[in-house]
Amino acid sequence: MPEICRFYGIIIKMFFKPKEHEPAHIHAIYNECVGIFDINTFEMIDGDLPPKAQSLVKEWLENNYNKLIEMWNTQIITKLEPLK
Repeated sequence: MPEICRFYGIIIKMFFKPKEHEPAHIHAIYNECVGIFDINTFEMIDGDLPPKAQSLVKEWLENNYNKLIEMWNTQIITKLEPLK
């Protein structure tokens, strides 16, 4: 699963699998915790990421929404800017 960003110890990854892998989402890894986030709603749909890490991931999703949707639709992965 390709890494698209890293910030504050959180690694963001995206993996594609045609249509059967919906909804559009990213995987956020923080230490031994993982969260799967819906790109369209910014909500964690699965996982055990701590609340503070969830907030940071949601902020990052909001900042990168258009680029993430484009990546999901084209299946062309690029690195994105981290939170600062």
